[in-house]
Amino acid sequence: MDFETVMRELEALGKERTKKMYISNGAHDPLFGVATGAMKPIAKKIKINQSLAEELYATGNYDAMYFAGIIADPKAMNESDFDRWMDGAYFYMLSDYVVAVTLSESDIAQDVSDKWIASGNELRMSGGWSCYCWLLGNRKDNEFSESKIFNLLDFVKDTIHDSPERTKSAMNNFLYTVGISYLPLHEKAVETAKEVGIVEVKRGMKKSSFLNAYESIQKEIDRGKLGFKRKYVRC
Repeated sequence: MDFETVMRELEALGKERTKKMYISNGAHDPLFGVATGAMKPIAKKIKINQSLAEELYATGNYDAMYFAGIIADPKAMNESDFDRWMDGAYFYMLSDYVVAVTLSESDIAQDVSDKWIASGNELRMSGGWSCYCWLLGNRKDNEFSESKIFNLLDFVKDTIHDSPERTKSAMNNFLYTVGISYLPLHEKAVETAKEVGIVEVKRGMKKSSFLNAYESIQKEIDRGKLGFKRKYVRC
């Protein structure tokens, strides 16, 4: 399936209601408004195709960029490729759910995430923390340095309330993910989340969100989800 065919198929799947929802979250034209589940049949036909993924991502069309993440070959991408994708990620649904997800299936995921977290750029930081969430929620606990995750928890505790808005949200999610999916530091994450307390995330013209990782962790424990790992990261 070539580039033009994929773009035509995506356009045909677009729905005005979905488009409006994406725009309300920060997307802008060009986009078609394709529900992510509706992309699966096309993805099954293509499977993995990095060169096509690159063409689609370069369009700046949100749906095409999202689909690029589904068919990309993360192991064929190097650090500069991920940086280039992050440069094109103009809002959090791209930085956290396309670029961070794709990065999480590469061998350089932690190294790149560390650089993004230290970058001072809101969406790069958000993408870096989000990548750790995807990693911790999927890979075995022994693939991580316990002291490194411990230090990241302390860093969240010290900086979350003064961080940029989208970064706050991803950091809060990191607290929650360590608390549920990384058993060696479950108790440390719970204690940190308690100390952090409620995190206010301002959302422009919308009402602020108030996040509480401690409560979220407790709810998942009550549901028997402690130690939860996803089988797959990408859909």
